[in-house]
Amino acid sequence: MNIALLSYEYPLETGFGGIGTYTWYQARALAKLGHKVYVLAGSLNSTQIREEEHDGVTVYRYRSDGLLMRCFQLFGNLDYWWTKNRLENALSMYKGVRILLQRHNFDIIEMPECGGEGFLINNLIGARTIIKLHSPAKLIMPYYSVPKTDITLCSLIEHLGMRKANAFSSCSRFLAEQARNKLAINKPIRIIPNGIDIELLDNCEKTDIYRKFGIPRDRLTILFSGRMEFRKGIHLCKEIVPPILERYDVNFIFAGQDLFNYMSEILMPYLKGKKLKGSVYYLGKLNQSEVYSCLSEADIFLIPSLWENFPYSCLEAMAAGCAIVGSDHGGMPELIKDCQNGLLARNSDPCAYIESLQRLIEDRNFRESLGSAARKTIENSYTDTHIAKMSIQFYEECINQC
Repeated sequence: MNIALLSYEYPLETGFGGIGTYTWYQARALAKLGHKVYVLAGSLNSTQIREEEHDGVTVYRYRSDGLLMRCFQLFGNLDYWWTKNRLENALSMYKGVRILLQRHNFDIIEMPECGGEGFLINNLIGARTIIKLHSPAKLIMPYYSVPKTDITLCSLIEHLGMRKANAFSSCSRFLAEQARNKLAINKPIRIIPNGIDIELLDNCEKTDIYRKFGIPRDRLTILFSGRMEFRKGIHLCKEIVPPILERYDVNFIFAGQDLFNYMSEILMPYLKGKKLKGSVYYLGKLNQSEVYSCLSEADIFLIPSLWENFPYSCLEAMAAGCAIVGSDHGGMPELIKDCQNGLLARNSDPCAYIESLQRLIEDRNFRESLGSAARKTIENSYTDTHIAKMSIQFYEECINQC
């Protein structure tokens, strides 16, 4: 089968978040199964289409230039940055797909809704397309400080990009229900979770994070890894971290991009004047190898997000054998079964997270049993090739029905 995956986000150049991570794992898994896989990804700068190959996957990068792209800057001038991004991406993906269709005959083209990849493609090109739901603007933008008009316009672009797609899939039942109820998607939505390559995680070159960042080795380690932003629950850590570090001699590590200066301007200064038994470390934005290294050393992984679909940060932490403390909201309960392979805390409730962390710190056997069960969950249900086989079955059904 010839499969095209479209995603502005894609490592390394534009590997910003979960959609890029999904596309990266999925492309390689499909290639492992013997399919011909092409990825059309974005670029930080305007560029003619350029081609490279990684692990059996043909990767194209393209970003349009010209008058329309310059006109989209007007939306940026109005602080409608999300809308500007969607329009730029939609035009670049449309032009890029037209070029690729002259070279290849795709059986199926899969794209995310978030990013507006399908805005022009699904309305102007008669290709067989699938929308993979990840994080629709209408659902996640209210968690950010953006103008209401930006939310409206961005949501409209994504809506118009989805309406003529041939089929839909979602990483979680939670998002599928949200899509039906809040996005008015009336077509069937196939649930296909995210998958990861655990062999890659196990065998990647590790960095000695303790030595590199001056972190004590003889302490239990709690890790928060991800973007330091409101939707990820970073603001809750101002209430979660102090009671833990005041009572326990542990390492509390934060790793990820501090987009809104929360760490530098709020949390770290707030903790500086407190008398703590344990220590907090902010490592900044790390490369993928360093993230894996942190996960391999962590005992507990904290993910207090207010809204999540089926997060790769949690999948990777589970694969590393961490005991998870996550939110009981969104897609997390589909991944974490409370007290079986992790702990779920009440969404947005710092006290609930503190209680769960204390329980794991004080009970080593329970902590390690949850970590072991988390790893087995990944091995049994969420390996990359297992999920890719589910996707192939769905692709074949879509081809037969179209």
